[in-house]
Amino acid sequence: MQTPPPSLIQGLTCFLCYAIFAAVLGMFQFGYNTAVINAPQSVIENFIGDCWKIRYHENIDNSKQDLIWSIAVSIFAIGGMIGGFCGGSVGNKFGRKKGLLLNNLLGVGGACLMAFCKMVNSFEMLILGRLVIGINCGLNTSLVPMYISEIAPLNLRGGLGTVNQLAVTIGILLSQVLGIEHLLGNQNAWPLLLGLSVVPAVMQMVLLPVCPESPRFLLMSHQMEDDARRALRRLRASPHVEEDIDEMRAEEAASRTEVHMNMFQLVRNSSLRMPLTIGVVMHLSQQLSGINAVLYYSTSLFTSAGLAEWQSKYATLGVGAVMVVMTLVSIPLMDRAGRRTLHLYGLGGMFIFSIFITISLLIKEMLSWMTYISVFSTLCFVIFFSVGPGSIPWMITAELFSQGPRPAAMSIAVLINWLSNFLIGIGFPKMLDTFQNYTFLPFSVLLACFWIFTYYKVPETKNKTFEEISALFHHRVDSDKEKDLETNGTNENREEAHL
Repeated sequence: MQTPPPSLIQGLTCFLCYAIFAAVLGMFQFGYNTAVINAPQSVIENFIGDCWKIRYHENIDNSKQDLIWSIAVSIFAIGGMIGGFCGGSVGNKFGRKKGLLLNNLLGVGGACLMAFCKMVNSFEMLILGRLVIGINCGLNTSLVPMYISEIAPLNLRGGLGTVNQLAVTIGILLSQVLGIEHLLGNQNAWPLLLGLSVVPAVMQMVLLPVCPESPRFLLMSHQMEDDARRALRRLRASPHVEEDIDEMRAEEAASRTEVHMNMFQLVRNSSLRMPLTIGVVMHLSQQLSGINAVLYYSTSLFTSAGLAEWQSKYATLGVGAVMVVMTLVSIPLMDRAGRRTLHLYGLGGMFIFSIFITISLLIKEMLSWMTYISVFSTLCFVIFFSVGPGSIPWMITAELFSQGPRPAAMSIAVLINWLSNFLIGIGFPKMLDTFQNYTFLPFSVLLACFWIFTYYKVPETKNKTFEEISALFHHRVDSDKEKDLETNGTNENREEAHL
């Protein structure tokens, strides 16, 4: 593995920290809106019922109320699919910085729709606001990591990649704290709770204009070398940036020799089919692990386990706090233990504690203290998610592909990630009604399947170059072809012998 030139091994500067903070406000927005709908579930359901009664002069059926609530929760993921799918195009057309700035208009619009929906008695405004803010968050999940990776020094890109996940978990925790009934999670203040997502959007609109555009975008997409050099000097707080420029020129020259693929070409390419399959399954292992069931519905989950509603809301705070702490812990582990190893530990731990959650739900009527085992198991479930499946799928998907097919691969991964997010958001209440105390068993089965797939198919990418990873898959494809030829040759010999 090649070592970067000494001048490229640089530390954080004050201005780089400022630029990173301004950018990750977008990922904070994503985390906040992922979990903000959780704590005020009952008061929002009452709002939906009140809107229906005012409009139609009759009480709403429970099934209709549950359906509208599920749509309000899960349409956020539909918006995320749209935004994430368009993120690459927006970033290439407008630039990373300008794309983020324009995206904040959606953030402000979505927040206002949610904040004023109660004032006009319209649950449709709530749903539309969740859709718009979902598009905003989907664009953020593409643009923010892209911008940060392109302004960071080589030796800091891995660690700063985890800062994205840290911002997400802080957003989740803050939304849970503010969602406490005594603060904003009550009948009068919940529109303000949802509308507060305007704050990170406005903050980014104020802070980000001071930051430079991505030097890589300026040089590689627009050949604006002088502007790229000026941006690097500000970010590095040093006039000595020529080796950064040379490194970008080398990357640009390498990218010219590669075939840039769209998604359809990538799917049809046999040599990239296995890395694409691995990337897709890794993202499915993140979303279909059951973590979103915890994030979206943890309050009702803890209530069904036997806790009082106020206790459930405080237990939900524990979920958010654990995610923040364990994301911090996972930063140094990422390059020590390796991606594959941490993912296996994460999936294995989640599998074990999903079984414990099921057992505790089954016998909580017989043993009252099993309620606390259920809460403990849920927190451990979240700990193991944060160690592995929380951030590794995003990282390893980028590492499995070289510059040419990487944008198409990431677009497919974002689409799959948000689609499975939507399916869990819309389907979990129905699962809860159907399976009741056995609700987590389907997730246990899926976690076991994902663990087996990871063990047998996912390579370790730690300390490997893109060329080494690519060669590994080419070797597998060549081996498979040789086996096919041997099998075909054996079959032909048998047919000749038979004749």
